[in-house]
Amino acid sequence: MPRLSTAEATVHSLLRHGLDTVYALPGLHNDPLFDAFYHAADRLRVIHPRHEQTAAYMALGAALVTGKPQAFAVVPGPGLLNAGSALLTAYGMNAPVVGLVGQIPQTDIDKGHGHLHEIHDQLGLMRHITKWAERIRSPQEAPGLVDEAIWQATTGRPRPVALECALDTWARRAEVALSDAPLPLPPEAIDDEAIAAAARLLGTAERPIIVVGGGALDATAEVIRLAELLEAPVSSYRRGRGVVPSSHRLAVDMPVGHRLWKDADAVLAIGTRLLIQNGTWGVDANLKVVRLDIDPDEHDRMRKPDVALVGNAAPQLRALIDALPKHNRRRPSRAQEIEGHRAWLAERLSRLEPQLSFLQAIRRALPEDGIFVDEVSQIDFAARVALPIEHPRTFLSPGYQDNLGWGFGTALGAKAAMPHKKVLAIAGDGGFMYQVGELATAARHNLAVVIVVFDNGAFGNVKRIQQERYGNRLIASDLQNPDFVKLVDSFGVASFKAHDAKQLEDALHKAFALDAPALVWVPHGDVPSPWDLIMMPRVRG
Repeated sequence: MPRLSTAEATVHSLLRHGLDTVYALPGLHNDPLFDAFYHAADRLRVIHPRHEQTAAYMALGAALVTGKPQAFAVVPGPGLLNAGSALLTAYGMNAPVVGLVGQIPQTDIDKGHGHLHEIHDQLGLMRHITKWAERIRSPQEAPGLVDEAIWQATTGRPRPVALECALDTWARRAEVALSDAPLPLPPEAIDDEAIAAAARLLGTAERPIIVVGGGALDATAEVIRLAELLEAPVSSYRRGRGVVPSSHRLAVDMPVGHRLWKDADAVLAIGTRLLIQNGTWGVDANLKVVRLDIDPDEHDRMRKPDVALVGNAAPQLRALIDALPKHNRRRPSRAQEIEGHRAWLAERLSRLEPQLSFLQAIRRALPEDGIFVDEVSQIDFAARVALPIEHPRTFLSPGYQDNLGWGFGTALGAKAAMPHKKVLAIAGDGGFMYQVGELATAARHNLAVVIVVFDNGAFGNVKRIQQERYGNRLIASDLQNPDFVKLVDSFGVASFKAHDAKQLEDALHKAFALDAPALVWVPHGDVPSPWDLIMMPRVRG
């Protein structure tokens, strides 16, 4: 058996699982770990951003576009807390992010001596925002705990995990047993009775509808086949966008899904919390619900479905497709009906100017397989219902955390993981300033992300709420911004300025042609609210 440090055993185990990149900020507590990174430089890439938050966001972006586990490393205490917002977002988005977190000397943990970066019960803190977390206490434990971390992150409901290790333990050496055996995958259980019940319910329905979320991202072919068999429109919002291409005759955006909801007699919900539909649109006895989710706890969270299927979307849907012909009724094409709804949506969207024109410019400039990263902003809210998406994992949106500042770092991670794809991120002036320092990271590592900053000089949504609901009593909503072109130039990053959609499209084509980081600054004034197309009223129940 080789004699290895805990850090070396950890790195070896990460590489064995195919993790060849770590997004990491160095620091005293992780010095032996970074030395192990150095000695594995021929097999392991280390990308160092300027903030711990960004390290975790980059791992999140890489995990979202690949569907595979991605690692970051930070120091304890402030380092972990800085990364905490990204871990929380990864938890909400079901992303397999792996955190490597330092610790104070092992014998002093939780004794309150006042060590550098000491924090009480760091392991307990990590367990609040991850699926699983553990402490590595010796070199011999490292391979098994890395195996367990990867297994936890990728089986069942994927979610972030974390390992902490004390600074003296990272350096400790011992003979370590290394395994090359693959991780055992749990068998996919098919409940034939539940599949048959779902096939009967959906097959006999007159007006079924399908709702897809992030759990359907790897089941595009199966969702399309089932939708075509059922002649069922497929509604998506944010995480599920691209599962069925927007150009498909049965694909509908959420506002159209809302219009279809009140007359549907059956719904198949695939990998979605179904929160908006259950919580806002309403459900009654005339709507039969089939839910497919890998997490059995999700089915009954708000309302017990008529049929619950537990497992990965693709194999469960294949079983359902096989069982459906026995029960499936003939239905007329819904193409004309859906086209009517799309025309209604196009008319409603036409009043969202300049947002709609900006989004159309982006869509023309960004290839179909390019990755779009949204950020909480006035343009983003419109993008969630107006930007056509043709492929899964190309529309990255931060889920229910919906946190300012997530976008740029996430886009950098997406580009690092998918260097052959164009990556475009949008942000408001408020959100972009959270991570403006990462322009240095983009330049240092040549991560050719194009960031479009829409600058209205305010936290726009906050300001609108204060205007509309609080008698125009404005507080803490207006912003003082730099000249973004001069700021970006100081980082050695290309910059462009656009005042309208035509200038934006021209700037984007030029920016993508550089194959280097670039920023497009788009100053604009007040824009109309898109919220009536997002927060839609109850229609049944």
